[in-house]
Amino acid sequence: MSMSDKGKHSAEDLLGKGKEATGKLTDDKSLENEGRADQVKAGLKKAGDQLKDAFHDATDRHHD
Repeated sequence: MSMSDKGKHSAEDLLGKGKEATGKLTDDKSLENEGRADQVKAGLKKAGDQLKDAFHDATDRHHD
């Protein structure tokens, strides 16, 4: 996995936080919910990244 994937997932999370905050400020529930959904998706992608990293670390150690 590339660092760019991790960066994209962090950017997606920040964008979601921004949407949620904007939705709260403007009383736009749809935008607020969209921001929350973006954050959840980014969180799931980050968790997948961590699992991939752990798997690669475990298999690398096994081959040493």
